[in-house]
Amino acid sequence: MGDIKAQYSTLADDHFPATMTITLGETTLTYRKRMWKLPAGNGGTEEKGLRYGENPGQEAALYQLTGGNLSLGKVELIRPGQGIISALSEADMLQSGKHPGKTNLTDVDNALNILRYIKEQPAAAIMKHNNPSGVALGANIDNAYERAFMADMVAAFGGAAVLNRPVNKSTAQMMGELYLEVVAAPDYEEGCLDILSKWKNLRILRIPALERIYEYRDMRFLDIKNLMDGGLIVQISSLNSIRSPEDFLPAQARRQNILYTINRRPSEEELKDGVLGWAVEQAVTSNSVLFVKNGCTVSVGAGQQDRVGVAQLAVERAYEKYMNRLAWHYSRLNLNELKRAVAEGRQRGYLLNQIEEETTKVKAGLTGSVMVSDAFFPFRDGAEIGLEQGAGLIVQPGGAIRDWEIIQACNEAGAAMVFTGQRAFKH
Repeated sequence: MGDIKAQYSTLADDHFPATMTITLGETTLTYRKRMWKLPAGNGGTEEKGLRYGENPGQEAALYQLTGGNLSLGKVELIRPGQGIISALSEADMLQSGKHPGKTNLTDVDNALNILRYIKEQPAAAIMKHNNPSGVALGANIDNAYERAFMADMVAAFGGAAVLNRPVNKSTAQMMGELYLEVVAAPDYEEGCLDILSKWKNLRILRIPALERIYEYRDMRFLDIKNLMDGGLIVQISSLNSIRSPEDFLPAQARRQNILYTINRRPSEEELKDGVLGWAVEQAVTSNSVLFVKNGCTVSVGAGQQDRVGVAQLAVERAYEKYMNRLAWHYSRLNLNELKRAVAEGRQRGYLLNQIEEETTKVKAGLTGSVMVSDAFFPFRDGAEIGLEQGAGLIVQPGGAIRDWEIIQACNEAGAAMVFTGQRAFKH
């Protein structure tokens, strides 16, 4: 089999053409393949596109839209000259690491699906396998990064950290404590690259557009899904319609001429968390349920086949992540490392009991959180999983036949609920 480890740093062949055209009716879109002259192992430079696709051995190419503009009905799609990831130049790759591959760039791109709906506050999104492990707002960018990292410190290992403000030294020092695959930000203050470059495989990207990523909140693109048989499904990309608390719809449903409504009005802070949670949902693989509290994700449950199951997963992950944070606080070890240390007699067993008791007492921080679902709850059992943990607000699309049951469940729990009026599936 040869050197198994070497496959992950070996550049795959690239037989894709230099240009690509797609003709849709009378409109022709033209693309050019992106190639970069980056440092090679022999001390020189090498011109290459993507390292490989989703796995070693998969040829892949990145194309940038260079000509043509598609309009579908009244919807005008993104124009040439508005590229971000596909427009990266050698100068933007402050450090190329092992050379960027498909997953590195798609993780950054999916983070933009979140950050483009956040304008006022510094924000950080840490992505792993094209899903967010932690997303947070902060008083400053180092505070936002630290909160996003601590939301899921285990999954953050080897992730892509994307920030909407320049990296300062304190943020770089935090980043330097854990291996990341990618860091992307509008810029880096003096001295930050010296700190980050100790990780030789780290891709450090400077993307000035990140400081104005909010301008992309209304831009749609052509979304193409290739089928196994060579066929295509094309669609226009979705847009998040929830930009502020005022965009939520009142949760109400009529059954047998009885109008069911929510008794408790959500607080201003709950609604703000709901707006953030719905922005995060734009980048989560469906089916998904997530929890947000105080401007930070508590847990993200992604990619399950049923809504009850993903709600349970989100709760389980919240408990796991909370215990990890406590383990780190008490021992500078994550939970699994602490368990191993206890088993080997290097740490006292009472710490594990203390961590479990503290986590259970506060329900892993879920009390007072906002529960967000990317599609409606067909029955009340999925919503009840969050309500039992003390979720104060549920955010969901609405439109189920049994919406009245979920309204009843919220009223019985003393919780609030709002509808988004749109689904946020991402396949």
